[in-house]
Amino acid sequence: MKHIDAFNAGGAGDVPGLIREIEGWVDAFAGAMRELDEQEVTGADDTGLVVATVSGSGRLLHVAIGPKAMRDLDHVAIGQAVQQAIGAARVAMAEGLTQMVDTLATGRPRPDPGHDPLAPYFDAILREK
Repeated sequence: MKHIDAFNAGGAGDVPGLIREIEGWVDAFAGAMRELDEQEVTGADDTGLVVATVSGSGRLLHVAIGPKAMRDLDHVAIGQAVQQAIGAARVAMAEGLTQMVDTLATGRPRPDPGHDPLAPYFDAILREK
């Protein structure tokens, strides 16, 4: 993070060092995404009669509809229960993704979406050409 800090502080910094630092972040993120994809997360509808399982990347893996749901719910209610269970599983997956990103970003300030600290440097490079 020292190279990003140099750019944020207005110093030219070490561009190759900045690139290495960013590549390290990308590698860490890719590794974390691979780990997350191997996880399975479940979610259920409000009644608990339908349970969905998704991968850590949100891919639907399995839907289990309990026998009581088949007996007590009509086809429309079963469809809604399936949608609700898949949604709950994906929300749980998103929470895991958020936690993973927060872990990777520990100690790093959250960027201001309206401010790009590298913009003046890119503008200067483009003006030179």
